[in-house]
Amino acid sequence: MSPTAENLQAVRRRIVEALQGVGREVVLVAVSKTRPASRVAEALEAGQRDFGENYVQEALGKIAALEGRGAVWHFIGHLQGNKAKDVARHFDWVHGVDRLETAERLSRHRPADRPPLEVCVQVNISEEDTKGGVAPEAAPALAKAVAALPGLRFRGLMGMASPTADEAVQRAQFRRLALALEAVRAAGVPADTLSMGMSHDFPAALAEGATMVRIGTAIFGEREPA
Repeated sequence: MSPTAENLQAVRRRIVEALQGVGREVVLVAVSKTRPASRVAEALEAGQRDFGENYVQEALGKIAALEGRGAVWHFIGHLQGNKAKDVARHFDWVHGVDRLETAERLSRHRPADRPPLEVCVQVNISEEDTKGGVAPEAAPALAKAVAALPGLRFRGLMGMASPTADEAVQRAQFRRLALALEAVRAAGVPADTLSMGMSHDFPAALAEGATMVRIGTAIFGEREPA
């Protein structure tokens, strides 16, 4: 068994333990940014299917190299307008939509012969200036606008907690995202996805209702310095 496979097994075990018997399906997105296609292939061989990428050009090479292997590609980085066309054409999910203009570009460029692009609206739950995302109270309006666009399927919300080891802080911030999703549903917009939790805080995210976790370091190890 490869180290990648062993790490995946350990992460899956921790997810099961964190859920403590709760009957909720959780999608594990292996964050493969900066990792070569060979590492993604190892994860595929170990049964992993969902992969997260932040950099469009880097991801396109992996998508091409692993075509036909059953990978599901999630764009989880900040989406620049000039990259929307490539993302709309080659990815399956986009997690970081925080402007209607971005969603409109994705909609315009989604090929008609592909299924709708699965989209999450990003919410700034930590109130950090360095993080993207709309304020929680703005999520329902943007969600409703995104859901009305052709070629897109609004799925839910994405957020990132502060880089702290304080589990109480982590849970409080993830709870804000869960409450924002409730507000989206109350506004009449169907949604089923809470994309939150990374290697250092995913147990807290799961405790607050995460249905999708984005984990890189715990699967692929620390990234080597550039």
